[in-house]
Amino acid sequence: MSAIVIIAIAIAIAIAIAARQPTMRFVPIKTVDQQAILAWHSVREGWKEERTALLNRVRRLLAEFGIVIGRSSERLLTALPELTDDSRLPDAMRAMLLEAREQFAALHARLACCDAQIAAHIRNSPAAQRAGELMGVGPLTSSALAATVPDAKVFKNGRQFSAWLGLTPRQHSSGGRTRLGRISLRGNVYLRTLLIQGARSTLQSAINTEPARASRLQRWIIELYGRKGYYKTLVAIANKHARILWAMLAKDERYDTSAWQRHPLNQPLLPGNT
Repeated sequence: MSAIVIIAIAIAIAIAIAARQPTMRFVPIKTVDQQAILAWHSVREGWKEERTALLNRVRRLLAEFGIVIGRSSERLLTALPELTDDSRLPDAMRAMLLEAREQFAALHARLACCDAQIAAHIRNSPAAQRAGELMGVGPLTSSALAATVPDAKVFKNGRQFSAWLGLTPRQHSSGGRTRLGRISLRGNVYLRTLLIQGARSTLQSAINTEPARASRLQRWIIELYGRKGYYKTLVAIANKHARILWAMLAKDERYDTSAWQRHPLNQPLLPGNT
């Protein structure tokens, strides 16, 4: 018996033993449609990175000719038509800018096609529609969440779901003393990135809201922002969103801003009760 066969048998035995353990967690199986919509998400990210790389490349090449444009992508795209006729640039450079304009147009068309596919998925997915009701959760996040998590009930609670996304701190505990480190950054990178990006808009909205009109969640965000700073607040908001989304998906509920008021700990004590 060869060494490869022995290793394969050992791996099969280890998998069989692990599968029978009561604490084993299994990855939820995605449907073909969910895998297909995630493919659109993946392709969209690739084309977006290609667009960013092309923007930076064109901006660098123009700077070599003494033409400096701001970092905003809209400024460069707006200036390109005029630059193709700019007499300060040689003919070869203007020809290159024409090619770049065609490439930008093609990338924008592909990105629009991806957005259309994602929008169609949201219209046909009740879970994605419910997730989109939470502030800071846009079309990309709600669609990716519904496709990535077929059944939120495989997670015991919201903290387990947040840990699966890599949004909980690492633990370095010993001797009965708990030490928490940085967030683990393990799990689904794409979904975690979308939640943190959504946390930026949520934080900005809380900062711009008048204190008298701020919700309970926004007051918590402002108080945390004053104590922990910008980046830790973003992670905390993303963690909070992950737990809320788990509750909405696992319990098949819509987002309710006043749900906390119905919690037993927030109910007034009746006379005679302690």
